Amino acid sequence: MADEELIELRSGAPRASRDVVHVWLAVLDRPADHVGTLSETLAPDERMRADRFHFEQDRSRFIVARAFLREILASYVRVEPAQLRFEYGRSGKPELAQAMGVAGLRFNMSHSDRLAIFAVTRDRAVGIDLERARVVPKAEHIAERFFSVREQSVIQGLPALIRDEAFLNGWTRKEAYLKATGDGLTRRLDSVEVSLAPDDPVQLIAVDGDPGEAARWRLVALRPAADYVAALVVEGHGWKLQVGPWRSP
Repeated sequence: MADEELIELRSGAPRASRDVVHVWLAVLDRPADHVGTLSETLAPDERMRADRFHFEQDRSRFIVARAFLREILASYVRVEPAQLRFEYGRSGKPELAQAMGVAGLRFNMSHSDRLAIFAVTRDRAVGIDLERARVVPKAEHIAERFFSVREQSVIQGLPALIRDEAFLNGWTRKEAYLKATGDGLTRRLDSVEVSLAPDDPVQLIAVDGDPGEAARWRLVALRPAADYVAALVVEGHGWKLQVGPWRSP
């Protein structure tokens, strides 16, 4: 799943630690009766967000993703999933409400098409992003808007067969950093420079032209499935990565 040795992570009663980052992978397509059961664990605002989706498949996948986030976090906090309460940062990044008394547990999630990915750690900012591998129409034109001049040059110089992969590498890596910092749309994507080419070392190169800020973070490329690209960004170094499938109770 990543370009390093991984320790298998098992569902159950995991413990969050500053020394470890847990990454969970889940399949979102579930039977209708299971989706209905999972929906009951969501808060009213989450159900309202689900109801805004036009297509039933999108609605169901959103419900399952949010319900699995609750299940995963509940396994760390030792409460029922429906008991979790969230607060949201200026760019919409969720955190567990202070009233829950579990300060320090940090997490992030992303979902694309049929898969979702979740990252959990303690006392470290964390961001994760996931995209299904696909042809990206006008990737070079999109890169002109959201990628740095150096990154645009890299994409233009790559063979057409791997250009889409490089674009998605860049997109997920930038988004993972912005999600880790909580900046979201308040920071331009082209202010975050990353490696792109599939054969290049995975690297967060600079933020606003500052390599020192980039060095404060560790970037890991993930391959959760053959047709998916993902990236994980974590504050600091010296931690281990553990990965496993989430199996809903």
